[in-house]
Amino acid sequence: MKALMVDVDGVIVVHPDPGGWAVHLERDLGLSKARLQEAFFAPHFDDVVHGRAALRERLAPVLAEIAPHLSCDELCAYWFREDGYLDHDLLEQLAAVRAEGYALHLATVQEHERAAYLWNEMGLKDRFDAIHYAADLGHAKPADGFYAAIEARTGYAPGDLFFIDDRIANVQAAQARGWKAALWTGHERLADLMARA
Repeated sequence: MKALMVDVDGVIVVHPDPGGWAVHLERDLGLSKARLQEAFFAPHFDDVVHGRAALRERLAPVLAEIAPHLSCDELCAYWFREDGYLDHDLLEQLAAVRAEGYALHLATVQEHERAAYLWNEMGLKDRFDAIHYAADLGHAKPADGFYAAIEARTGYAPGDLFFIDDRIANVQAAQARGWKAALWTGHERLADLMARA
């Protein structure tokens, strides 16, 4: 194996509250989590996360209707900040693997703005060699095109790669392409998962 492909949400980023980043959205910003899901995420986010539409292009008119007191800037700043709890123990394990000569890449379902925030503002660019994300690739996990696009972009063969993700469907899709992959639960050490692969 030459490189590790690492998921972000549920792996590198783990929210301390099982309710996720929007658990206190109504208390903090006066917008119901359910209303935001219904008006924005359900009808629009698939296009946004696949790169077919810009986040603000879809979010701004929704907010104007359901939360006119709230700007895109305010909501995105809150969202990205609240969805930014890093698992430092895993990052240390990954750093040890990188020190052994493995390349570290992020392989994640993100739209452009949060991907840039994770990479630049949260400093993941200092810990990883590259980021591959859905809006940039035009495919989201577990679609085969997501994994194929990463192979084409990096030049790695399937057998060169080890992948961790917190969703079994994503792990199985990687394995179907010939990647070595493991479900990340946080209960096992990364080195043990790699040794079994």
